Amino acid sequence: MKEIHDTHHPVGSGLYYEDQKPEAKRYTGNFLDERAPKYLGYFESVLKKNGPYLLGRKATYVDLSMFQLIEGLRYAFPKAAKDIERQVSGLVSVRDKIAARPGVKAYLASPRRIAFNEMGIFRRYPELDR
Repeated sequence: MKEIHDTHHPVGSGLYYEDQKPEAKRYTGNFLDERAPKYLGYFESVLKKNGPYLLGRKATYVDLSMFQLIEGLRYAFPKAAKDIERQVSGLVSVRDKIAARPGVKAYLASPRRIAFNEMGIFRRYPELDR
């Protein structure tokens, strides 16, 4: 999660995003080109070994975390997420299965779910997306 946070605060969290835009653009480029595919690729290989969920036959918190990670990437980097997701289709399938679970589905449709926003870990700055 630190790497995702650092896409908009690569120099320091005490500085405003506007004060570190050039560094954020450079950091995010590397994150989207190298780090995110590598990180997600690792989990894709774990899924292929263990499937149908990351730790085997039952969904766990790891799968729920992967759901949230994919959702966050889709929010923060919608263009780049499409490219990355093509490389990790198994994880996208896990995300879809988690979203379809009755309890999760009800929560996602409820007003209790806090929408992604520019105050959380995942922030959308269109200039950082590809």
